[in-house]
Amino acid sequence: MLPLRRSFWPTGQLVNWSTFLSILLAPLAALAADKPNVIFILADDLGAHDLGCFGSTFYETPNIDRLAKRGTRFTQAYAASPLCSPTRSSILVGQYPARTGITAPVCHINPIFLNKELVKDGPKSRVLVANSVSRLKTEYFTLAEALKEAGYSTAHFGKWHLGHNLKPEERYEPKDQGFDLDWPHTPKAPGPGGGYLAPWKFIKDPTITDDVGVNIEDRMSKEAAKYIAAHKDKPFYLNYWAFSVHSPWNARPDYIEHFKAKADPKNPQHNALYAAMVKSLDDGIGRILQAVDDAGIADNTIIVFYSDNGGYAYPPKKTDPEGYADIPATSNLPLRSGKASLYEGGTREPFIFAWPGKAKAGATSDILFQTVDFYPTLLSFVGLKPHDGIKLDGHDQSKALLGGDSPRDRVFCHFPHGNATRDSVMDGFYAGTYVRKGDWKLLRFYARNDDGSDDLELYDLKNDLGERRNLAKEKPELAKELNGLITDFLKDTEAVIPKLNSNFGKAAPKAAAPKKALTPDDLPGGWKNRAGKASVVEGALHIESKGADSFLGVGAGLTAGKAKLTFKLRAPQAGEGRIALLGAAGGAEILSVPYRTSGEAVWQTISVDIEAKQTTSILRLHLPAGSAAVDLDDIVLTPAQGAPRRWEF
Repeated sequence: MLPLRRSFWPTGQLVNWSTFLSILLAPLAALAADKPNVIFILADDLGAHDLGCFGSTFYETPNIDRLAKRGTRFTQAYAASPLCSPTRSSILVGQYPARTGITAPVCHINPIFLNKELVKDGPKSRVLVANSVSRLKTEYFTLAEALKEAGYSTAHFGKWHLGHNLKPEERYEPKDQGFDLDWPHTPKAPGPGGGYLAPWKFIKDPTITDDVGVNIEDRMSKEAAKYIAAHKDKPFYLNYWAFSVHSPWNARPDYIEHFKAKADPKNPQHNALYAAMVKSLDDGIGRILQAVDDAGIADNTIIVFYSDNGGYAYPPKKTDPEGYADIPATSNLPLRSGKASLYEGGTREPFIFAWPGKAKAGATSDILFQTVDFYPTLLSFVGLKPHDGIKLDGHDQSKALLGGDSPRDRVFCHFPHGNATRDSVMDGFYAGTYVRKGDWKLLRFYARNDDGSDDLELYDLKNDLGERRNLAKEKPELAKELNGLITDFLKDTEAVIPKLNSNFGKAAPKAAAPKKALTPDDLPGGWKNRAGKASVVEGALHIESKGADSFLGVGAGLTAGKAKLTFKLRAPQAGEGRIALLGAAGGAEILSVPYRTSGEAVWQTISVDIEAKQTTSILRLHLPAGSAAVDLDDIVLTPAQGAPRRWEF
């Protein structure tokens, strides 16, 4: 290091070395200053019209509305998927979920699946759907890694849901994917299980505590604000991926009372509990905006606001406090349906892009944009290009976000999941793919027709935004053209394509019966029902939970040692369940192992490793807390020695 001392320049002039260094390093400092900071705010399950600046008259979002006034609102922005993990992966790697294979929010479960494939052709499902990849593989060069390589400090705050490490050698967590900081480090959590208010059950770090009742968004935004203040003098990339407004459904009591007093049942949006959750999200965003202003870096900071999928336009089923379970959490009208649906309500998102002096303030744009575009676009804004050899589905929309023309004329969404039995709850929750080109949108629903062929729906979004008039039969040539684009897209991305199950119903006559009521002790294979009302629906066990501590029990007959329990479970709410073992004489538990569900209304394969120190007489499967109803199937108990035991319903 050069000493800060007085010396003579060769010309004979007296020079202070600190002044000389300032002159020498000025170009480098200018170069660093030219790189804008990037703050990416991603809401969870926020609907397209859940903000005041996007038309809501019930929710209060003054801080996000202020951000919109600083930048541009985009009214035709899409998520890559109607569910969270697939969209999150598309942001970080710039590829469609169809290509990565992460097509469902299963990145918190075990075992690990890294290859995309169809599920096995058992007799219980009419349509064979995809078995989603369950981790963001390390082979990708993520957006965070690209920015870190360019000298950025990188931080991830909030929800991840793209993988966690089971073994020391695994690398699926934020710090393994390019982030220097991960706070509060909950890579396994699909949501804030146990609730938003402190004490937080889903945060495992014992040092992260706060006063009882503090919302996690308040605490997390304070931590993000500290990060901004500490890194204001060098470029940084900060993800603020909020937990809000994903289930579980709870919020600050004073906020709930505030919105309860103004709720109007005539307004499609009138769930006071959900409104309180939105307000806490807005509070956190306000704190981040204030931190940027206080640091004096607003003019050199890009701020993105987006949501990972459509709003939850369905009744929450279970709320804390009670009293809001029968009111749809939100409404996406005039868009059709919501989260988990291929209709517009499932993937059209609120998008704000702010960059003072660059983005048009207070403007509105109707360009087509999709989450896969962020990777090349943000790199372009900071003067970078993607590495050679990286396959990207996204377009560089840097000019379009600043008011220019967009290179995108179509968007695709591939969702190879869904269950027709939930039609009455989630409109459009089918396995399918859509393409939007211009104002026309074609949906292909796999094996949806009575003869097993694909069903096509064609909509003119310019004149029918609510997707109510299917024009596929009136415009067969257009439908054929757009369907061809879908076929090409599926081929290019090597997508897993759902198909009719040729074995459907052959080996399970009971599945043909629409519903079979079961008495408490009438479960197959000796299982005892202590969970609530049970019935068999399409070959799976459907349980309407009685509430807290609902469980099924069966004679285990396990000797001391290791074993594995796997089962398929579908729950509309995120939550934590557990597997318990009772000793030889019954009575007290000798082991309890937790498991988590995402609450994304798709089948999850859950695997739990158990190890008993003594002989076990009873195994109990405790249902996830917070779920009013669950579906259960294909339970397999595999001891270290001996044959596995399987139960199907």
